Parts: sequence; structure tokens; C-alpha cells
Amino acid sequence: MPKIDISRSQEPNIRKKYKEMVVPAMMKQFSYSNIMQVPKITHVSINMGLGDAKDNPKKLESALSELSLISAQKPVVTRSKKDISNFKIRKGYPVGCKVTIRGNRMYDFLERLVSIALPRTRDFRGLSFKSFDGRGNFSFGVKEQIIFTEINYDKIDSIRGMDINVSTSAKSDDESYWLLKHIGLPLREKPNKTEENIEVN
Repeated sequence: MPKIDISRSQEPNIRKKYKEMVVPAMMKQFSYSNIMQVPKITHVSINMGLGDAKDNPKKLESALSELSLISAQKPVVTRSKKDISNFKIRKGYPVGCKVTIRGNRMYDFLERLVSIALPRTRDFRGLSFKSFDGRGNFSFGVKEQIIFTEINYDKIDSIRGMDINVSTSAKSDDESYWLLKHIGLPLREKPNKTEENIEVN
């Protein structure tokens, strides 16, 4: 497992942008009366599923190592909660790994995701505005871990995808949509917009 450097010398750019630009824009757009009403990102969860982890321990070790590099935090192994005979999986078998990041690590990850990783995705046309869960949380999938520059293509044993969930304190999907869009997440435009929206440049 690679050693993770948790030291940092300055505030992440996205965190600074949130405080200085996103908060005022959201207060004006949604007419909040108190700054504490402005939603924020609470944490980001990354999950990497592995169908062959039970038969190949090296695959699991490799996935844990890659997820550590991507998130700058040690992931945990996810295990099956029940027997699944069709896939020859018993309860307790390793089926993947996951990590939940908060604070500066979370903002660092989002900055790398927005400015470097997603633009490297083949045929990328933006993230769907339909991927909210009704409670202000946003999920999307990444097909290849190699879009992250922390991953050395020559050292991987296989291409792996992952699911990324961005959890917010927003009370509605609309608030969450604009929070993430103002921060810089490349969300596709909603159709038939009628209201005037305040963009953060």
C-alpha cells in the first residue's frame, strides 16, 4: 500500500471558491436569509466493484492501492452481505472497495476530478442532470481509473470503473444542482430554463 501524504500548505482552491463566490451566488439565487442556509458538500464516497476479487487476491490489493492514490486516503474492503448463488458468492466474500473523504481531501479530489480527470474521459459531454436522488445527492460512474493522473497506465493489471457519490446538505435537487454547477462540476444544462440564474465564473 502506498504511503499517503496528508500534509498541505494552503486551502484547496474549490473550498476557497465556495466561500468567496459560490455562497454569495447561492444566497442571491435562492434568496436565503442566512448564510447557514446555503447548502454545502458534506462528503464524497468512491466505490470500486470487483467481480473477481474472491478468486484473485492480487486484483483486490491492486484496486485498494489505486483507490488510495486517487482519494489520498486508505479505502476499506466491501464484502457481500448475503449468499448469491448465481455468481458463486458467499456472505462475507470481498466484492470491492470503497472510501469516504471529507474536508480538504474531499476538495482536493473534486478539484482534480473537475480540472484534470473528467476532461480526460473519452467522448465526455458533461454529467447528466438527472443523476440526483431526490435528496440533494449526486451520483455518477467513471468507466476507467486511468483518467486520474495518479494512476500509472503501465502498472495497472486491468481497467476498472468506479461509482462516485457527492453528498450535500441541500434540501432539493435543484439547490444541489446549482451548488455543484457553481463549484465547477461539468453538469449538462437543464432544458427549458425560465428563471434567471447567477453563474459563477
